[in-house]
Amino acid sequence: MNPEIHHARTREGVHIAYTVIGEGPMDVVFPGWGHSNIELAWGIPNQGRFLQKIGSLGRLIYFDPRGMGSSDRIGGGQLPTLESQMADVLSVMDAVGSERAAVLGMDASGPMAILFAATYPERTAALVVYGSEPCNDSTPDYPGGWTNERWDEYWEELERRWGQRDYFREYIKEMAPSLTLDEQGLDAYTTSFRMTGGPGTVMALERMWRETDVREVLSAVHVPTLVLHRTDDQVYSIAGAKYATEHISGSRFVELPGRDHLAWEGDTDLLVSEIGRFFRSVRDEEAEFDRVLATVMFTDIVGSTERASALSDRNWQNLLADHDRVVRGLLARYRGREIKSLGDGFLATFDGPARAVRCALAIAQAVRDLDIDVRIGLHTGEVELNGDDVQGIAVHIGSRVGAIAGPSEVLVSSTVKDLVAGSGLSFADAGEHQLKGVPDRWRLYRVVSG
Repeated sequence: MNPEIHHARTREGVHIAYTVIGEGPMDVVFPGWGHSNIELAWGIPNQGRFLQKIGSLGRLIYFDPRGMGSSDRIGGGQLPTLESQMADVLSVMDAVGSERAAVLGMDASGPMAILFAATYPERTAALVVYGSEPCNDSTPDYPGGWTNERWDEYWEELERRWGQRDYFREYIKEMAPSLTLDEQGLDAYTTSFRMTGGPGTVMALERMWRETDVREVLSAVHVPTLVLHRTDDQVYSIAGAKYATEHISGSRFVELPGRDHLAWEGDTDLLVSEIGRFFRSVRDEEAEFDRVLATVMFTDIVGSTERASALSDRNWQNLLADHDRVVRGLLARYRGREIKSLGDGFLATFDGPARAVRCALAIAQAVRDLDIDVRIGLHTGEVELNGDDVQGIAVHIGSRVGAIAGPSEVLVSSTVKDLVAGSGLSFADAGEHQLKGVPDRWRLYRVVSG
């Protein structure tokens, strides 16, 4: 069964046909290729299998650009500009709730994917360009592209023979020399190509693609980028792909063996494997970005269960409210970030350990006016940001240090003590401790003055 087709509406009222395949840790947007048709793609076995493989790497969002396949046709001789194609990407991403995605540009969609990544880096998690070039015309200052003679010959054949089975047999053989095409496969490809449009429409699209040149924006791409190209691709030059890689800072180039231009023909396993490896490296890198050094502070009311039992519910809730007001006020004063309330305590983080210690001392002193004792533990380490929460071993250590502290005591790890040298804070050795669930023994220190 083919995946269900939906339509996203652009601001201009154009309806873009899309489908969603698979699920995973990363969204992957595939804005089609030169003869895209998301409804008929599944009738071409290798193309359908290729899409399923990409869908196994993440949530694949596959759509037909305006003017093609199941998307709205464009009347009045209009052509889909790069700007309008980028609007199509945004509309589809918004329709499926995708904030950021890897953009997969192939064949004719490669230049648009490059421009999208440069224009909308906040929506682009990564860029993958396969079998494409930033410029389609051969010029003295560009090593790739087609010559004028090749373009003229291509257009003459296209206008005279587009739609004919024999033409498509030759056309596909150039795009995928390794493909052994039976009559059923030829029928599937022929139908898919014909659905792109008549000779006039296809020639107009090809002329637009010829005039597209995104070389000037390559240096403006600052997202993780992978460029893949098969060594003897018969349609696009590997020299053009290498040119793109050289001009996109930090990009990676992978040369794949083979002559097939179509991604789903030839050794697709190697191609998908390289894309999967790249996606994993992007996710690992982003995980690094989500780790920051912070001082973690845990506070806890000593004997809260006994106090709650001794007071009426209303009085206990009023006391807790006063406690929370005092703690939050001091967190704001010392520029701490409240992560969460723990019922009878708080988890907070600071970007400076000395401020965290002074805030802890101020909290311990201030709540005593409420006839409350708190225990407070602090540790500085790398934490993982997870939305508004923090995670990681540093958080566990801070919690265990806090659990060991006594009434009105601020206890810190040796890391905190070492980082605040010269701050005027004084500490007393509290001995070595085995922290539950944490490897090794830890030397802790009691803050004695601030």
